[in-house]
Amino acid sequence: AGGVLYQRTKKTGFYLACAMRNQVQGPRTKVETAADPHMVGASYEFQAASGESIHFFKYLAYVTARDGETDLCAQAETLVQEAERVGFDRLRQEQQEYLAAFWQQSDVKVKGDDLVQQGLRFNAFHLLQAVGKDGVTNIGAKGLTGEGYEGHYFWDTEIYIMPFFLHNAPSISKALLKYRYHILDQARARALELGLTRGALYPWRTIGGEECSPFFPAGTAQYHINADIAYAISKYVEYTGDREFLAAYGAEILFETARFWMEVGEFNPRKDHQFCINVVTGPDEYTALVDNNCYTNMMAREHLSFACRTAAWLQGTAADRYRDLCAKIGLSKEEVSRWQQAAEQMYIPYDEQLSIHAQDDTFLDKPVWDLAATPSDHFPLLLHYHPLLIYRAQVCKQPDVILALFLLGHRFSPEQKRRNYDYYERITTHDSSLSPSIFSIVASELGYAEKAYSYFQATVRLDLDDYNGNTKDGIHTACMGGAWLCVVYGFAGMRVDDGVLSFAPTLPEQWQEYSFTVLYKSRLIRVTVDKAGTRYELLQGEPLTIFQVSWRKPG
Repeated sequence: AGGVLYQRTKKTGFYLACAMRNQVQGPRTKVETAADPHMVGASYEFQAASGESIHFFKYLAYVTARDGETDLCAQAETLVQEAERVGFDRLRQEQQEYLAAFWQQSDVKVKGDDLVQQGLRFNAFHLLQAVGKDGVTNIGAKGLTGEGYEGHYFWDTEIYIMPFFLHNAPSISKALLKYRYHILDQARARALELGLTRGALYPWRTIGGEECSPFFPAGTAQYHINADIAYAISKYVEYTGDREFLAAYGAEILFETARFWMEVGEFNPRKDHQFCINVVTGPDEYTALVDNNCYTNMMAREHLSFACRTAAWLQGTAADRYRDLCAKIGLSKEEVSRWQQAAEQMYIPYDEQLSIHAQDDTFLDKPVWDLAATPSDHFPLLLHYHPLLIYRAQVCKQPDVILALFLLGHRFSPEQKRRNYDYYERITTHDSSLSPSIFSIVASELGYAEKAYSYFQATVRLDLDDYNGNTKDGIHTACMGGAWLCVVYGFAGMRVDDGVLSFAPTLPEQWQEYSFTVLYKSRLIRVTVDKAGTRYELLQGEPLTIFQVSWRKPG
């Protein structure tokens, strides 16, 4: 018995076909099928003797599309019939082999804390289960487990989740970036909708490409999502060497989103003609619609610079493809030159008195929110105080300048990192689950071992222990990716600077040993850290030079 259910979302026009086939082995006396516009089902009555076994197998196939032209029902039925033909035992074997290969590559092993080990594996499994792998889907902030955020995709993908796949399953990272290319036309339309003349702005939250954020001050105004995507493209190309992706997909994304900065920014004569980007919101959603958010400007600078290098590379190595792309989007040599000028003259807020990077032009002029006097049951702040009250204070929901310290570490001196961390940590509430992992990573680099591990603990079992009391709405996929980052980029100190792979490993005093593998430029490397030191093993690929460094201790 079986059937097909065909559905369509009312507003977004997504189509879904689900085909079902049931297979019974054993005595069967009666079968009844039922169907209505909302359900297809079958019921079975069995009459079995004592000790007699009945085996019931249910096969399901799901097929989706953005239009109704494709015969999804026929596709779904074909898939489910093939599954029935192959049989449950073979399907189970294939799944076991797939997962065995995944764990062989992706498992982070920890000796000394079974709860941490469980948390890391729980997180890795959910990331694998939830991520889109077809180039037209992505990964929701709540994975596949809850209705929180309505299944929408955010910048979480590029900054928190993609590194896990980049070093464990690069093909999935590529698929996630191809999703951004898949919705590029909607990003172009969004830029025009905002009154701009050209370029593209990716939606803050979306599934099909349209902006779904209901609150523009903490949504659409987070223009940094364009730079976050550009950053992810640059890391994918650097770590995999896949320049064909850059030529076929990445370049067009980079160029159209680079145009956006030139539309919303300007060379400000009141700031020595430095390039300024006004009325934006950075990663810290407790500070909205400001001028020259430090993170946004720094990431935009990297974006524009990378777009210029990509244009030069394409022109020099694939002139015909570059010419065709320029013709397609109307790109001129003069426009690229303006990108370079904007990158070189980007304004980066810095406070000489405090010797720290200012989060934006006016952030340090505001009074500091008294976190110590805030009742413990009044966190997160956004659920207990009006946004306009929060916006008037120095208080951070999550890392902003601190995130730049991690992603763009080469742009800061060690002392700048320390001063910035010490200042912004004391005014950060960590009301976002995206916060502790970044603070842990930077704390590791600064030698703040106790803080690094404390923030890691707030990350690694967030959902298993329902740390924030909201797992009922779904898991936190960005936090799960962040836990992996804490180990590999934090405790192990992995970095890539100018094409050089390095580690600065430390061993948390709570552990006896930890190990992991990473893919880098087609090399598979296993890193093991224990009380005796660190071992590096090249499991596959050509020989590679790795540097081991020591980060400066505090004091």
